[in-house]
Amino acid sequence: MSEITLTWEILTVIGVVAFAVSGSIAAMEERYDVLGIIILGLVTAFGGGGARNLLLGIPISNLWEQSNLFIIAILSSLFVFFLPNLWFHYIKQWMFFDAVGLAAFSIQGALFAVDMNLPIIAVVVAALLTGSGGGIIRDVLAGRKPLIFRDEIYGLWAMLAGLVIGLGIVSTPIAFYIVFLLVVVLRMLSVYYGLRLPKKPIYRKNPK
Repeated sequence: MSEITLTWEILTVIGVVAFAVSGSIAAMEERYDVLGIIILGLVTAFGGGGARNLLLGIPISNLWEQSNLFIIAILSSLFVFFLPNLWFHYIKQWMFFDAVGLAAFSIQGALFAVDMNLPIIAVVVAALLTGSGGGIIRDVLAGRKPLIFRDEIYGLWAMLAGLVIGLGIVSTPIAFYIVFLLVVVLRMLSVYYGLRLPKKPIYRKNPK
């Protein structure tokens, strides 16, 4: 097994666990039952990969070949569900898990596109969709406005990860892990300092 392949698999497992946990926590905050918690965990963990496959013309059925990852996601969701209330408040800030999933899957999506010899724009979009697609579906199913379109900077970090990978600036396992840490740190700094992209709301006039 090559180092790049090993890096791919490690990032995939990290992303699945992190997003399954974040989806499960969001479900518990919305008072979903155990089945809803598992489903939201699975959708968050694999929604981004499904969106990426649609973009790149890869059969969605390929997701079902990852049975071990589905088991890992289900176990992660059950872990959150059965976690004693005494400890639950320590992980309730699911933004951290969302940042970890964003970082892992954005790199994984970019590597996927690079491996297919796709142009740089496809690499960037693959990173964005893989890193944030599951979170978008999670927020919609949880009745929330998607995180990527509001509040702190989110999708931009995934796009930057895809850009540096697509341009060949990083190409070694250690470099990928550095990018992973940078995306996590930048995402959490966005949350901590409330960094936002510019907005331009449109205010409607009151009808006469």
